[in-house]
Amino acid sequence: MTTTVTSPAARVLIGPGARHDIAGEAGRLGDRVFLVHTRSATPAALELAGALGEKLVGRFDGPVVHTPVAVTATAMELVAGGAPDVLVAIGGGSAVGLAKAIAARTGLPQIAVPTTYAGSEVTGVLGETENGVKTTRRDPALTPGTVVYDAELTLDLPAGLTRTSALNALAHAVEALWAPDATALSDALADEAAELILTGLPAVLADGRDPAARARLQQAGWLAGLCLARTTMGLHHQLAHALGGTFDLPHAELHAMLLPHVMAFNLPAAPAAAHRLARTAGSDPVAAVRDLARGYAGPRTLAELGVPRAELPAVAARVAARPYPNPRPFDADDLAGLLDRVWS
Repeated sequence: MTTTVTSPAARVLIGPGARHDIAGEAGRLGDRVFLVHTRSATPAALELAGALGEKLVGRFDGPVVHTPVAVTATAMELVAGGAPDVLVAIGGGSAVGLAKAIAARTGLPQIAVPTTYAGSEVTGVLGETENGVKTTRRDPALTPGTVVYDAELTLDLPAGLTRTSALNALAHAVEALWAPDATALSDALADEAAELILTGLPAVLADGRDPAARARLQQAGWLAGLCLARTTMGLHHQLAHALGGTFDLPHAELHAMLLPHVMAFNLPAAPAAAHRLARTAGSDPVAAVRDLARGYAGPRTLAELGVPRAELPAVAARVAARPYPNPRPFDADDLAGLLDRVWS
């Protein structure tokens, strides 16, 4: 059977101070720039605005997790008024996702400048939420054409978000290892990403101002994002999308709390993935990831996020009715039990 491997073309600028090249990169694509950024990335956004000067024709600082279509509509009004040639997104996954949503509606080229480890900046994956339902689509045309990795932009990332965002990236790598369309390329990317996260995250948590340690974790996010772009995601991501869209939950925290539970469920049916993870994480990869997740000082269960326990069976039934490819078959009862463990 023939396997087709698609590698979207992308231009990546990486290194300390790489953010200072954004204005020049934008100039390669057009004269009018629209900037999308999270409020936490405001200092970097204002720095870029100063470098762009009159080339900046609009700015929106209200991206929301899970990319609600109503928020996109608000941003689109500003985009229409500015008539830009290029979009620049600075921030975490919500900023990158909103820029993708705008690009989907306008065809504008994108420059992504991630400040977390979400990895979505190297994928054509876009998840949008409307009326409590998150719909995900893949389109290579939605992949940002330029990505700028500057670890200096991550030095002030709080320890809690550092932990959950890195575990979000780890989830991309783990699911790539058991994906039905895994290849030698995706396995290599996932192996390296997992090793960088499992060995590098403790160092960053010990000293978040260490630029070299931050750079290694940023590279891990990049590689893990490439895994997400090249393989089919399974149960972990399906549950995250279903729960996140239904209950409007924080993306990184949700991935962090789900991952050890889904690993415990799937790894017995994915021995190759278990073997690869054990080379880095030790004989019990689930325990290693669970220990990292338990170190988080914020919500660590669905109960602590305010999810109604009584509504979990309905989510389980919805996921079981249209399952993503997964190494271990499941039914609604299996998922209800798994979600109840995450809840409690």
